[in-house]
Amino acid sequence: MFRQYRSLTLATLLVFLMAAVFGCTTGEKEAGQGTVKEKFNGEIIGIEPGAGIMKATEKAIKEYSLDYTLKDSSSAAMVAALKSAIESKKWIVVTGWTPHWMFARWDLKYLEDPKGVYGGEEHIATIARKGLQKDAPAAYQMLDAFYWQPSDMEAVMLDINVNKMDPDEAAQKWIRENEDKVKKWIPEGVPKGNLKKIKLGYVEWDSEIASTHVVKHVLMKLGYDVELKAVDAGVMWTGIGAGHFDAIVAAWLPHTHGDYYKQVKDKVDNLGPNLEGAKIGLVVPDYVTINSIEDLNK
Repeated sequence: MFRQYRSLTLATLLVFLMAAVFGCTTGEKEAGQGTVKEKFNGEIIGIEPGAGIMKATEKAIKEYSLDYTLKDSSSAAMVAALKSAIESKKWIVVTGWTPHWMFARWDLKYLEDPKGVYGGEEHIATIARKGLQKDAPAAYQMLDAFYWQPSDMEAVMLDINVNKMDPDEAAQKWIRENEDKVKKWIPEGVPKGNLKKIKLGYVEWDSEIASTHVVKHVLMKLGYDVELKAVDAGVMWTGIGAGHFDAIVAAWLPHTHGDYYKQVKDKVDNLGPNLEGAKIGLVVPDYVTINSIEDLNK
């Protein structure tokens, strides 16, 4: 009886050991299987159709002869897909930009762009409608003086997206904590707003939500009644060109919104950069073992 039991026990252990060894090997083999395209499911996860980064990615697909589908979504949906993939260590490639809070939260990297499709470093500019300087001089001067660093913008974005703060609450918090910077934007000796309406347009990128809400609350300090309108990039530029918006602080130049700007540049005042060091491109988690857009073809 004892020998029979021992024999069964050894046999059972042997079965478990074989299952563990071959199961592990099979799992490792499956994890390493497939082309680069198959690992990415043949998809690049994008944002809103019509955004400058989407147009640049369509161009990249042609320039690099990529057999990939660019999936329209939204900024929020793109980040949600990225989060899900990272949690399960899956490969994913997304349209990305900096400043963005996702770089502060996860280890990410841009794929190299040897053909320069996405351009080099960009800046985010402030654009005002013609006539704003005369109609609302304090607002115009504040917008002209508005300038901050990527780390400033990312702090607001983190509060909104990670700490789950309302955009207005996050903007007011940043203003309270950065009074010295904000004072430099406030004009002196200029008539205040007296509840005059100022309308700001913006695209619903996390970066532009942050900047536009900060500007809103600084303008409110100057006595303006500020209205925000979230639209897609094409509508934003058409609106500022037609004077439907008083200003935008969301102009990515010279590449991302370059085509839009060319269409309206004679109808607006370009007040210059409000943030420098911006960038767009294709982004992957750091554990993905390719480093260039060209590698997507492997």
